[in-house]
Formats: sequence, C-alpha cells, structure tokens
Amino acid sequence: MLNHPTNAAICAFGLSAALLLGPLQSHGADEDTQKLQAVVTGHIATQGGTILSDFRELLSMPNVSTSLPDMQKNAAWIANYIGERGFSSKIVRAGGAPYILAERSTPGATKTVLIYAHFDGQPVEPADWKTPPFEPTLKNGADTLNWETAQLQPIDPEWRVYARSAGDDKAPVIALMHAIDAMDNAGLDASVNVKLILDGEEEFGSPTVEQILNEHADYLTADVLLFCDGPMHQSGLRQLVFGVRGDIGVNLTLYGPSRPLHSGHYGNWAPHPTDALMRLLATMKDMDGNIQVAGYLDQVTPISEAEQVAIAAIPSVDAQLQDDLSLGRVEGAGERIEMTIMRPAINIVGFQAGGVDDQARNIILSKARASLDLRLVPVQTIDHVKQTIEAHFKTQGFYVTNDDPSEETLRNNPGVIKVDWTGGYPAYRSNLDGDAANKLTSILTEYDGKKPLLSPTLGGSLPIHLFDQELDMPIVLLPIANHDNNQHGRDENMRLGNLLSAIGVYAAVLQEFGRN
Repeated sequence: MLNHPTNAAICAFGLSAALLLGPLQSHGADEDTQKLQAVVTGHIATQGGTILSDFRELLSMPNVSTSLPDMQKNAAWIANYIGERGFSSKIVRAGGAPYILAERSTPGATKTVLIYAHFDGQPVEPADWKTPPFEPTLKNGADTLNWETAQLQPIDPEWRVYARSAGDDKAPVIALMHAIDAMDNAGLDASVNVKLILDGEEEFGSPTVEQILNEHADYLTADVLLFCDGPMHQSGLRQLVFGVRGDIGVNLTLYGPSRPLHSGHYGNWAPHPTDALMRLLATMKDMDGNIQVAGYLDQVTPISEAEQVAIAAIPSVDAQLQDDLSLGRVEGAGERIEMTIMRPAINIVGFQAGGVDDQARNIILSKARASLDLRLVPVQTIDHVKQTIEAHFKTQGFYVTNDDPSEETLRNNPGVIKVDWTGGYPAYRSNLDGDAANKLTSILTEYDGKKPLLSPTLGGSLPIHLFDQELDMPIVLLPIANHDNNQHGRDENMRLGNLLSAIGVYAAVLQEFGRN
C-alpha cells in the first residue's frame, strides 16, 4: 500500500528542495539533466534519514591518524560501506596510517574519474568543544535536535552536524555514495569508471603518500583527479579551485637562564626569553602582514593576468567577513582576501612561556617556545624557506642550532635559539582553462544553471604536488564544505545543505564527464 506524505511534509520538503537544488528547469537544462535533478531530489526526499544515519555513524569513530587502531577501524568501515556500492577496494599502508584505494567499473565507459578525500582529522581538545567531538550533534541554530526524530523529517538545509571531520573531510564519502545510490536506484548509468584514493594521514602532512602513489600509480590511472577537500567560497557559491598553498612548520625554543629566576631579584639583569622571542617574532612581519625576512619572497611567481581576472570575477566578501568576525582591521593593505591568499604567509600558531591569570608566576623562565606555520606559494622551495628564516634569526643576533644546545653553547653566545623543522611540501597551481576544467565548468553550470567560480588557489594546503609528480592527469579541486565549518578547530561542523547539494554535484559529474 502506498504511503502518502502529509501536506506539511510535502511543503517542508518543497522548501528544502528549493533551497538545496534551486529551480530545476528554468535554465533550459536538457532532458537528461532534468531527469538527474529529479532523481537526486527524490533520493534526498526518501533517503534523508539514511543519509543522516550514515554520516553520524562515520563521524562517531575517532580518527586522529597517530592512533593506528582508530584509523584501521575507520578504513574497515569505509571499505565495507563503499563495497556495498560495488567498489572493490584495498587498504594499504607505507608505515603510517592506512589509505583506501578503490575502483568501480562502468560497462562501456572509456573515461575514469579519480576522487581524493581524506578520512583522518585534526587532534581534539574535548574540553574546548560545546559538544563531544566524536558524538555527532545535530543542531538547528542553537537548538539541539533528536537524531531519531530528525531522521523521520525532511532535512532542513540549515541544520548542521557538529563533530570532528564533519567539514574536513568525511562528508565526500557519504555524498558520493548517495549520488551512486540515487543513480543506481533509478537505473541511470554513469558515463565513467570511478576510482578513489582516501587518505588516512592528511592532517599530519600525508608523510607516506608519495610512496603510496609510487607503488600504486598503475592502479590509480585516470583522466582527471578531483580533490574533494576544502571549503566552498565564503559567498556560499560553488567553486572549482586550481591550486593550494604549500606548508611547512617550525618549532622555536629560545633559551634563558639555566634555572628559573625570581623576576624581582634578577629582572633587568637576566634576559627574559619571553621578551626576546616576542621581539624576534615581531621582526618577521609588519602590521599589514608583509613579510620582512630578507630573501623570503625571492622565488615567488607573480600573479598572472588570468588569475587576476578570475579573482575579479568572484563576488567580494571582505566587508561581510570583517563584520561577521568582528574585526576592527584586516591585513593586506586593502587587498581582497582572494588576492592575499595568493601570497606567502608566516603564522604564529602557538606561544608557550609561563601561565596567565591565576597561573602567572613572578619568574624569569629558562626557555620560551613558539610554533610557526609557513604557507608557501609557487615556486618557493622548502630549502630556500629554511635558509632565509635561519639567516634572519642570525641577522637579529641569535645563535641558531637545530639540536639541543650544550651549556657551553649557552654560555658562549648572547642569544641561542633552537630551530626544529617539521615536514612540509611546496605549493601547487595549474592553469584555469584546461580541458578537464572547462568540461567540469560546463557540467556544473548545466546542472543547476549557475557557473561555478574559478578560484586560482585555496589558502589551505594539500600535498597535491606529489599527485602531479606521480600521476599523469589534470587535477582540479571540488570543495563541498561550508566556509564556516570550523575545520581544524573546536565545534567543527557541516551545513547539511552543503552535504546534500554535493550529492547532485557528484551525480552530475558521474553522468556527464565521460560523454563527448
């Protein structure tokens, strides 16, 4: 017997569908596109509860890549989940956390799409979160919703799921599999074979991905690589992205007396490492964020005319962002944010030197420490960045060492700083008008009548240069997360409108990319 939804449910779904998918036929979409739109809309209407349940279950598994048992559990769950959709997969390791390589063939298809996402997440400080990071919480604004009740209702696109990796980067796995479910259940054939590389250690710099790519390059052959990571544009509009900044970290330790000293008895005599480190860090940038390290910018490739034109076509969000974030000033001397992220950055991400408030003590410390995050652009090299940073410290009067200094070294030098570099990788940027990019632009424009923004780069970092080095195919980033998803931070979240919209995006790519 056919169960008919109530009028209220029909109205609620009608509102949700309109917000998620926009007008389906007003832009003159062809018959195949209209059918796909209807299939995706119907799948979301009938399977919304399943989509929520799947996302909740995947997000419930802790996924910091340094915990191998947790990552193996995630990998096994994903392998089983995609296996139910006809993917053959293998879980591989090269000494770190696991990767999942998978493929699903389409009879008669001559094109293959390779999709990258990662299933690990940043470490968490549960005390900083309003809700437990691995107990996904569904919210409508400030109101917490009951999962079981919500799964029986049409999904409101403004609902959000709060959990680690909700926005970065487990959502593509769920959205892609439901795109395949929607097409399979409706008898719609994909036009491409689909391959996956799912990374279990991206948040720690993917230290073994080069070996994984080298060993499995033949398995990963494809006609295009879609990197499904990162946020959509701050305007909320869909974007195709053609680059990422590189990244390298460095931990600094600046030394003071061999033991803590009373700040009254020894202040003004014994140099305080906290003061010295703050002054040193302040020499690296001016108030507008311009880098003051000699030679640091020598390798930077100028922004091309085509990239400037692409940025000019993107809606400006600076004023709205500044208001939303309660910022009285911004860096960049008036440049828009899309232009500033095309440049290198030196970010102080941590400073450790004693306590504050009721933990403050009147002492001169033995050491002060800071951690820096250096974002790189083409064609800066890791070696050049290291050399210029260490040379800068030396010109400021410090003795630079990469090892723990001896007491003799401390006695014989007026200022000693230990520089401990962490792993990193260079930036990547490709042309905005390649064949694959043009085809994807056409597919997404046809699907909902809205041409995606073409962004030269994301401000964040991914090891895409290794994929470019090991795999011979065009690479395009296709982000799906809301820009305000708090990735890497507390209360990370995914706006459900973004998750559900991604189902249609992936379905459109699967249906159209292999066609002439």
